[in-house]
Amino acid sequence: MNTPVVLITGALTGIGRAAALAFAKSATVVVSGRPDVEGKALESELLSLGAKAAFILADVRHEDDVRNLVEQTVARFGRLDVAVNNAGTEGRPGPLTEQTSDSYARMFDTNVLGTLLSLKYELQVMQPQRSGSIINISSTMGERGSANLALYTASKHAVEGLTKSAALEAAPSAFASMRLRLVRPRPGCSIV
Repeated sequence: MNTPVVLITGALTGIGRAAALAFAKSATVVVSGRPDVEGKALESELLSLGAKAAFILADVRHEDDVRNLVEQTVARFGRLDVAVNNAGTEGRPGPLTEQTSDSYARMFDTNVLGTLLSLKYELQVMQPQRSGSIINISSTMGERGSANLALYTASKHAVEGLTKSAALEAAPSAFASMRLRLVRPRPGCSIV
């Protein structure tokens, strides 16, 4: 098999960055995020490690950006084998009574819409390939509740529902070698 091509959203810090460094040991890595300077710096770091890598500026809240991200990945590297949908925000913790429609939109546009759009375009590539693996990053909050984290918790429940539904859609035998997975890091967790 050729070297797998891995796409990571929200790759510039934290879990996304750690995943990029880990995948760089054995895969071609495409990293994305919003700060252009940090993205180019991570691309340079990955290249200095001997990895084949690229940074593509993308905001997962915008459909054109996500479509372009996936299309550029395939145009440059010929395929997409693994996608790690890590882009997300924790927003501002606080009582539900202090949340606004703006704080809701900021949280859900990144955490839920970003995951939905990523899944949409990744599956459009992987289904015709009849192979691929998608990993959506959730949180332990995706399976329980927490005071002062209502919006974050609700957004991660939505990510889990999207993941389960997408897995069922990709399950027919024609796509038997496709996998959708969910990872629930706990607060303070990091990948080494």
